[in-house]
Amino acid sequence: MPDTLTALPPLDPDIAEFVRRIRAEAGKYPPRESMSVRQAREVAEIVRKPWTEGGPVMAETVEIAAPTRHGPVRLRIHYPDRTRPKPVFAYIHGGGWALFSLDTHDRLMREYAAAADVAVVGIDYTRAPEGRFPRPVEETVDVLRWISREGATLGLDASRLVVGGDSAGGNITAAAALVLRDAGENLMRGMVLNYGGFEVDNFFRESVVRYGGGDYLLTTHMMLWFSWQYLRSAEDAASPLASPLYTRLDGLPPAFMAIAELDVLHDQNIAMAKALSEAGVPVEAHVYPGTVHSFLEAMSIAEVSRRAIAETADWLRRRLAAH
Repeated sequence: MPDTLTALPPLDPDIAEFVRRIRAEAGKYPPRESMSVRQAREVAEIVRKPWTEGGPVMAETVEIAAPTRHGPVRLRIHYPDRTRPKPVFAYIHGGGWALFSLDTHDRLMREYAAAADVAVVGIDYTRAPEGRFPRPVEETVDVLRWISREGATLGLDASRLVVGGDSAGGNITAAAALVLRDAGENLMRGMVLNYGGFEVDNFFRESVVRYGGGDYLLTTHMMLWFSWQYLRSAEDAASPLASPLYTRLDGLPPAFMAIAELDVLHDQNIAMAKALSEAGVPVEAHVYPGTVHSFLEAMSIAEVSRRAIAETADWLRRRLAAH
């Protein structure tokens, strides 16, 4: 371990403004740990609302419920045009398994739908602590299986399915891919892993020290709070479905990874990209300079966020092209 850390990279100017606005709005409310989860969710919706407004207008948006072993799960499907059937990008929102929603990520999903010409299916998994580990993973797997069976009735081409998510959503995506691989179900053509969490109990990373103090949105304490809400016990952290970096990754579908440079999770994203590649999984990993956790939500003001969405959409088009 080095005796000293190198100078921190500069924030992208647009991302710096995004961070300033988020912190200013969040600063109007008490610390998250002093609130109930319900109150924390309400605050998160308020703080994130300006960033989900605007963006592409969809030809059609529908909400339906998919059956799972835990009961029905709400889906929001964005169709960018009337062409049917559409390839599918199933998206799992972040928020530490406990916060955020289909609403906080609505614009991001619409951006992907328009840019990649896909139907984006947002999965409203049960958030923690109501839905502790592994319930969100099990719900997601059941939803994906249901889409593969019933997608045609919704104008979806389920033979062309990519699954993705950001932060906790990236974690759930990788976990669902592991479950489907081990079951011998080849449902996914790819994974989109946006600054995901791939080891929930390892704080012995340089990026945790460098970026976890509060200047880059996601903090080390937030990570602890999120894990406390999600995991049933400390033993859960060692499960491959909670920490996918702790298991073999061969046989997973190809991955696109959008990695934030100034992020507590940066180092484990780099480790995940390396582990996937060493396991023979095709990986296209992009580190976006000057960005922080959640930077994709800044697409209304940040060129780097729009570029990341465009590069993801290009990868989606290639992965979902008809054979």
